[in-house]
Amino acid sequence: MENTTLITGETLANISLANTTRSDENITSFFTEEEWLALTGILPWLVGFTFGAIAITGFLGNLLVILVVVFNNNMRSTTNLMIVNLAVADLLFVILCIPFTAADYVTDYWPFGGFWCRSVQYLIVVTAFASIYTLVLMSIDRFLAVVHPIRSRMMRTENITMVAIVTLWVVILVVSVPVAFINDFAVMSDGKRSIGMCTFKANDYISPRTFQVSFFISSYLLPLMIISGLYVRMIMRLWHQGSGVRMSKESQRGRKRVTRLVVVVVIAFASLWLPIQLILLLKSLDIIQINSLPKVVMQVSAQTLAYSSSCINPLLYAFLSDNFRKAFYKAINCSPRYQNYTSDLPPPRKTSCARTSTTGL
Repeated sequence: MENTTLITGETLANISLANTTRSDENITSFFTEEEWLALTGILPWLVGFTFGAIAITGFLGNLLVILVVVFNNNMRSTTNLMIVNLAVADLLFVILCIPFTAADYVTDYWPFGGFWCRSVQYLIVVTAFASIYTLVLMSIDRFLAVVHPIRSRMMRTENITMVAIVTLWVVILVVSVPVAFINDFAVMSDGKRSIGMCTFKANDYISPRTFQVSFFISSYLLPLMIISGLYVRMIMRLWHQGSGVRMSKESQRGRKRVTRLVVVVVIAFASLWLPIQLILLLKSLDIIQINSLPKVVMQVSAQTLAYSSSCINPLLYAFLSDNFRKAFYKAINCSPRYQNYTSDLPPPRKTSCARTSTTGL
């Protein structure tokens, strides 16, 4: 597997099954030649079909999320703006990254040249960071809404949310630039034929091990630690009636529904990413090697789970948010049945306990 591209982000690792055959002569001890040829013939196409289904589902679902928020004023809130940002990151990934990786599986080599090799690697890292740190922003928004509902009103506005989102993208786009220079197109040879691969380029600044460990910490471990800390503090306040602000039971239920949605999205993201993050971390530390077919299948399965994170969120919104469910129904059926959207929180009151328009979904 030395010819395998070290891909970070949501693709994380392209696996060339034919390269595995060429680089590991001992694999045939696990399978007969006929079995191995059958698996290497079927598995790439099966993965390509799965990626295609994920890409189509992700494209339609995330596009629908963006449209129902943009074209429905009653759906505007700080949380929903960040949900749109998360959908934009997933949409960019399914358009600009999945098709190239799927083609790489099917063709057994990288057919797109050096420019797209560097571009795809860069975009993978950008969309990965954009997704996880959007979840961090959403968690901060929920923390402020629950723990500091009065003091945070001036901060939790649509304008400030947009500034935070734009700032996030600018920082990510700049910080991720080195990724485009440490990956490149290279021609690999096994003595019989030469194959072009998109691979990590040897350099004097960072090794594959250092890069993978730093990526694991910055794109997975650190943000999840921040999110966990915020939710521990928030759940203590939310469920033990210590908010310090008089609030009706209906309003409390509304805040819990919004918070539950964000928690489920975070858990889904972390769960789907965990297998591939651990596999690549252990590979970079030389604790495991992908040198047999079962291990190859394990890594491909883990990578497929990571891909599915780009299409699962719209399904979660439909199940957990009445507003999104109604908006989806209206958009898909072109029906006026749901003309008005009720917030997950009660309407504003003319008291000191009134919520702002940026609190609920």
